[in-house]
Amino acid sequence: MKKVLVVYYTQTGQQKEILDNLLAPLAEDPGVELSFHRIRPVADYPFPWGSFSFFDAFPESFLQIPCALEPIDQQILQEDYDLIVLGYQVWYLSPSIPFNSFLKSDEAKVLLSGKPVVTVINCRNMWVMAQEKVKKALYELHANHVGNVALVDRHLNHISVITIVHWMMKGRKDSYLGLFPKPGVSERDIHESRKFGTSLLPHLRSGDYTTLQSEWVEQEAVRIKPVLVFTDKRANSMFAKWAKLIRSKGLPQAESRKPWLKAFNYYLLFAIWVLAPIVTLLFLILHLPFLSLVRKETKYYQSVQFKKPR
Repeated sequence: MKKVLVVYYTQTGQQKEILDNLLAPLAEDPGVELSFHRIRPVADYPFPWGSFSFFDAFPESFLQIPCALEPIDQQILQEDYDLIVLGYQVWYLSPSIPFNSFLKSDEAKVLLSGKPVVTVINCRNMWVMAQEKVKKALYELHANHVGNVALVDRHLNHISVITIVHWMMKGRKDSYLGLFPKPGVSERDIHESRKFGTSLLPHLRSGDYTTLQSEWVEQEAVRIKPVLVFTDKRANSMFAKWAKLIRSKGLPQAESRKPWLKAFNYYLLFAIWVLAPIVTLLFLILHLPFLSLVRKETKYYQSVQFKKPR
């Protein structure tokens, strides 16, 4: 019997839906036992979000400052799992606070050390630099990162900005104004994620994951858009400055942070609607002499390799 633990966080339920579809071939196999642990913050984050709470999560999310979590059942901690699947979302270009808090916990050290680990990302579009932060955490936990799937909203950047804000603030995954597409990962992509589980199953049975990620790449489990990677890196640089500044003004929910969060809100709108198109244009103009480097980076970000600190 192969034992698989699935650790995930979700607010909307989409992450669980993705995991259920992706892992369906494992769940249907009598030789596999699936266990689930939903990460639960002691003080959970609201859904739908309020405007202040949404932006107030930014500094701690980007700076990867953990929150308190409900403990994991002792029975889970005592099991010896053959594979661990981690499902997470991206908040402000970093893994979500609840998921990051799990990675920084003593329980993660117990569960992940020496174990093969698969990550399943569910986000709007930019996830590459967040995944690099997760890769680093897994490396420090001595986990064996064997596979990654990234399911994203495939609509144009500015359209997905509008639809995701509607979903996060209203709590409804419907067509905004009856004109825009539904937000989030498409139902088709969620349903078709089953194929990744089909590919995973023989590797689970054999315990050999050597070729898993290359098979998933062929199945388009990770689509890399170099222009988004370029934008992601530059946004990380700016977010670092804003996050440190706002954190210096007070802890979460502090009144002293409100003016700075409001300023960040205005900056974010400017960055999305003005700076991002400029950055995209610059990339399209300047990337041609660096095509070989872009291809090399794309191959790396599709992989589960981690550039270890020197």
